[in-house]
Amino acid sequence: VQVVESGGGLVQPGGSLRLSCAASGFTSDALITKWYRQAPGKEREMVAFITDPGDITNYSDSVKGRFTISRDNTGNTVYLQMNALKPEDTARYYCNVLAPGKFNFWGPGTQVTVSG
Repeated sequence: VQVVESGGGLVQPGGSLRLSCAASGFTSDALITKWYRQAPGKEREMVAFITDPGDITNYSDSVKGRFTISRDNTGNTVYLQMNALKPEDTARYYCNVLAPGKFNFWGPGTQVTVSG
């Protein structure tokens, strides 16, 4: 089982980044993929999730209207498009892939820094 995030980096306020979460090595009829973030000294916060099947999405109030979660046709990669980034979006972003009652996997995270 492998869950790997990518796409993080340094961006100026108002800029955009697209994070990717590539998952492999498992099968399930139903998955929920969530993006979390954690800034130094703060608790981990769920940012968004998407279901497969159904593509039901949900966002935290702090990112609603700025971030968009989506998945590719294979369902193996989930994206987090982040627009209008703010310094308070600076955090390490983690992908969590879970099948309720079956498994729950995390990636190592990718750093997003909004500064400039």
